[in-house]
Amino acid sequence: MKFRDLGIHDSILKALEEKKYHTPTPIQEKAIPIVLNRKDLLGVAQTGTGKTAAFSIPIIQQILKFEKDLNSRPKLRALIVTPTRELAIQIDDNIKAYSKFTQLKHTVIFGGVKQGKQVKRLKDGIHILVATPGRLLDLQGQGFINFNDLKLFVLDEADRMLDMGFIHDIKRLLKLLPSKKQSLFFSATMPENIVQLSKSILSNPEKVEITPASSTAEKVDQEIYYTNRTTKRDMLLHILKDKLDDQVLLFSRTKHGADKIVRYLRKENIKAVAIHGNKSQNQRQAALKDFKKGKVKIMVATDIASRGIDIDKLKYVINYNIPNVPEDYVHRIGRTGRAGESGKAISICEPEENLNVNQIKKLIGDKIKSIDAHPFPQTEKPMTEKERKEFNKQKEIKKREMIALRRAQKQGKNQKSSKRKKSEDKANSSEKSQTKNKNRNKRKPSDQASDKNKNRNKQKSSDQAQKRNQKKRSNKPLFKHKDRSYLDLLD
Repeated sequence: MKFRDLGIHDSILKALEEKKYHTPTPIQEKAIPIVLNRKDLLGVAQTGTGKTAAFSIPIIQQILKFEKDLNSRPKLRALIVTPTRELAIQIDDNIKAYSKFTQLKHTVIFGGVKQGKQVKRLKDGIHILVATPGRLLDLQGQGFINFNDLKLFVLDEADRMLDMGFIHDIKRLLKLLPSKKQSLFFSATMPENIVQLSKSILSNPEKVEITPASSTAEKVDQEIYYTNRTTKRDMLLHILKDKLDDQVLLFSRTKHGADKIVRYLRKENIKAVAIHGNKSQNQRQAALKDFKKGKVKIMVATDIASRGIDIDKLKYVINYNIPNVPEDYVHRIGRTGRAGESGKAISICEPEENLNVNQIKKLIGDKIKSIDAHPFPQTEKPMTEKERKEFNKQKEIKKREMIALRRAQKQGKNQKSSKRKKSEDKANSSEKSQTKNKNRNKRKPSDQASDKNKNRNKQKSSDQAQKRNQKKRSNKPLFKHKDRSYLDLLD
């Protein structure tokens, strides 16, 4: 089947042909007709299956039908809500590409940046809005967004939305939307809380499930290297230098850990950047741009950032830390092997993570191949509960010591800069004094004589003033008694 067989508008087909998209993916083939028939949809599909186009293309086509005159002021017809800034930007880019040969207006809003430009675009009028929950509710509360004319609502990456704690924001949002609308609900996994959320949003939906919930892409080879905690960095370096020949997306459990990995790789002359929640939006976009252009070999990301990363033909994903939530493993490795391409996912496992690997295998089946022939085998056993407590205690002590050391270094720098400033001020003051004396010595003899006369006159006038004051005091009676002085009373 071709896109043309799905009854898609000619202007959209032209845009798809320009991107060399001719054959729809399975989810696109099943979902597009359902959405065009104005039915609610429950889509269960992992990342990389083409689900963004599965809802973007029919939404654009429906708005072209709603709006008879696209030259008039646009009304908000479709709202797409997604958990991360990167994913929101990615969806908006896709809509821009698919609606290239139409007059459709669209924009994206997200937090982490000033709202001025976003508000301006909203005031100009749009047909499609892609948003993250926080900024969406914020601007709606300020009166910049009106949902009265909304016809289509999409909740994308619903499972990640709940994982990130957006459930209360979503419930608030649902109360603001019109009751009569078409709703589309997408999730890579379908645990019970996601099922309940979908029931509160959808009305008699048709379900499209391309792969079983929480399954991994078929064309992704999965490997795991078991090693010790102390040799994990060495294992990573061995894999990067000896096993891989292309760019790598590497996952870290924490933001601090991501930065540490980047610093280590740079010391080993490997170009790397980090992308996580502590980075500003501009920093994240710059890092992603450099990675896509091939300027950087390794991009280190956290799970939250992973959902918005869409890189064409990414061959390798590495799990530096095994996620303790099995579904996160599915989302991570879904960054490679996208849209039918092949890819490889490599995991590096220390003893404390062996249990996490077993849980992942239960979820996806035993699809992960263990690579035993390597120079850093796992020889240690997982810590006992007592050992783990002691390890965490020592780790916390080291962390506090590091923080204290950094603060002391910062204070030392401030004190040095303060001393430097004082010495500079003193030097400047001395220099000014010397300059003043030099200028005084350079003056003409006539000027100096004039100054002596001025000083002499000042002294003379001062002496005269003192004499006048003494005379006044001698004539003044010591005290008065009614109208008579003390001297009169003595007479």
